[in-house]
Amino acid sequence: MTQNDLLFLVLILIGLTSLTVIIVQFVRSRRGRGSDDGRAGWWEGPWDDDDRQR
Repeated sequence: MTQNDLLFLVLILIGLTSLTVIIVQFVRSRRGRGSDDGRAGWWEGPWDDDDRQR
């Protein structure tokens, strides 16, 4: 296995990982839309709890 083969495999692995992360985030955002189960979106942190009315 040459150095070019190894570089090619690493680049393919990075690309597949990035594509998987993008697809998972897209599916999570689509599934979360329209459901009112009280869960916050993945972008909202615990700091948003201070603004909620009790």
